[in-house]
Amino acid sequence: MRKLLLLAGAVAVLVTLVQAAPRALTVSQRHGDLIAKQIYAYRDWQSTGVRIDQGDRVQIEAKGEWLYTPDEYHGPAGHPRYPAPNFYPLASGSGGALIGRIGETGGRFVVGERLNMQATQHGILYLRINDDILSDNDGWVAVHIDVTQTEDSLP
Repeated sequence: MRKLLLLAGAVAVLVTLVQAAPRALTVSQRHGDLIAKQIYAYRDWQSTGVRIDQGDRVQIEAKGEWLYTPDEYHGPAGHPRYPAPNFYPLASGSGGALIGRIGETGGRFVVGERLNMQATQHGILYLRINDDILSDNDGWVAVHIDVTQTEDSLP
C-alpha cells in the first residue's frame, strides 16, 4: 500500500510539473544533446513532427546550403537574384527559400534563416524549399525549432 501511495504521489508531482512547464520542442543537433532535423531540397512538404497550437510563440532557425539553381548553392534565405514566380508554393518569397506552413492546408510563410512568430492556427509544422521542380535540387538545411506556450495558446 505504501508503494502504491508513493507511486501515486510521484505521478501527481510529475503531472503537475509537466502541466506547469512551458512547452519547448527542439528539433536540431546542438552539441549532440538534441535531435537533428534536416529539411531536404528535393522533397515536398516535410513534417517536422512538432505540434503548434494557436497562440504559441514559434522560433525557427535554419543553417546549411542547398542547390536550387544550376551549379550554385545558397542558404535557407533563398537566392537573391530569383524571386519566386506565381506557380511556386509561395509566390511572395524568394526562390529557393525555406518556407513553412502549419497543418496540412495551412497558410504558407517564409522562414528563411530565422523566423519568430505567434501561431494563428494549430497543427503540425511542415517545411520545404520554395521551388516547383524538386527532382533537380540537392542538399539540405538543418533547422532548430522552439515552441513556447503563451497565455493565448489554444489547443
